[in-house]
Amino acid sequence: MKNEPVTAKEEDRSSRVMNFGEVVLGFSETEALAEASRCIQCKDPKCVNGCPVGIDIKEFISRLSKKDYDGAYLTIRHKNNFPSICGRVCPAEYQCRKLCVFTKKGEPFASEKAINIHFLERFIGDHGAAKGIELKAAEASDLAGHKVAVVGSGPAGLCAAGELARRGVKVVVFEGLHTTGGVLRYGIPPFRLPRNILDGEIDSLKKLGVEIRTNFIVGRARTIDELFAEGYSAIFLGLGAGIPSFMNIPGENLCNVYSANEFLTRVNLMSAHKFPEYHTPVNIGKHIIVIGGGNTAMDAARVAIRLQNMNGIKPDTTISYRRTEVEMPARRLEIEHAKEEGVKFELLTKPEEFIGGERGFVMRMRASRCELGEPDASGRRKPVVIPSSAFEADCDLAIIAIGLGANTILTGVTPGIKIDKYGDVIVDPETMETSIKGVYAGGDIVGGEGTVIEAMGMAKKASLAILDRLRHLSTGF
Repeated sequence: MKNEPVTAKEEDRSSRVMNFGEVVLGFSETEALAEASRCIQCKDPKCVNGCPVGIDIKEFISRLSKKDYDGAYLTIRHKNNFPSICGRVCPAEYQCRKLCVFTKKGEPFASEKAINIHFLERFIGDHGAAKGIELKAAEASDLAGHKVAVVGSGPAGLCAAGELARRGVKVVVFEGLHTTGGVLRYGIPPFRLPRNILDGEIDSLKKLGVEIRTNFIVGRARTIDELFAEGYSAIFLGLGAGIPSFMNIPGENLCNVYSANEFLTRVNLMSAHKFPEYHTPVNIGKHIIVIGGGNTAMDAARVAIRLQNMNGIKPDTTISYRRTEVEMPARRLEIEHAKEEGVKFELLTKPEEFIGGERGFVMRMRASRCELGEPDASGRRKPVVIPSSAFEADCDLAIIAIGLGANTILTGVTPGIKIDKYGDVIVDPETMETSIKGVYAGGDIVGGEGTVIEAMGMAKKASLAILDRLRHLSTGF
């Protein structure tokens, strides 16, 4: 029985689709201790290799098992400033849990028997937050007089700010929106990441001395050169990827065809689901189709079906994806939640046209069936259209969730910064330094769309390089 996994309780399906409250309820103390007891404390814990920020997973679980919750929290915080966030949104089944000894080699994602490391991290993160445990910034006399600018307050920017501030560096974060969090706020719905959790962990940075300036677009209000002229010794770019990709098919410009970015931003950031209490509306259709198979597609579909339920519309939300469920990049947990909540899946389907009515609103989608061919550049088998398989489906609202590209507001006005053909910033992979000395970058603006924890991993690497730069500026060595 010891090896039977403990799963976190969840809000009942029938009630959760009527609101934006958190779905996964997390572990109780008894459940956390039971799950932690399953860890066999491997001599060489491979799970640590699966964590982009290098949390000592073995140690924090050991402390948790001994009810040393404060010690477990500090162990995690030594590597990760945001345990409550990561415990909720990290794709653990592709990272730490996949390398757990209970997952067989070659499995595409973690076995059900793998330790639920993410739920244990969440339990400890929430404990530390509830108890008000705070890290103190180190005394850094060798870094006195230096300050660092961080552009963007998404996961990469927040991580870089935290890593530098805890070592005594003065950090100023510049955020273009009116509030902080980046994709954590505008991209991830509250039922996955409650806003009090996000705000609490951002507040922990402020307590470390991080200054955050909102409504400040670097590239418009200031340039990189102007920031250096104001006395910043280094600059970190955590710009994210905010430009939506489209399929370039007929009818994509019809009314009620949204990018997932706009749809989720209207709801998650601007509270369109509470209209007219909040002033941003969002249209809701009777037959909603979401194009894509990643986490953003799952988020959009789960938001859409809630809005249908909350507005008294018989729920009809479908995810259309070119490959099979096995190839879907979304988290397994999010796929299962979407199914439980009534989202339908139309797989091996390629959209080819949106068809509108006289008033210019989308009414139907024409698509073709596919089969999987040889692997493409991504390593996944390429979808191939089956001849004479075209069909039409009702669709009075479509949401395109096939990826995001780089925003060039800053890079477009920064001479000397090198970008690739996708607009992503080119960096030294060891230091994350860009082609401009003293300017570093990490997160989606470097490698394209990735996970929260991958962005944080890049930010940690950049932070170490920035610290080396500051020490060199201070000592000459």
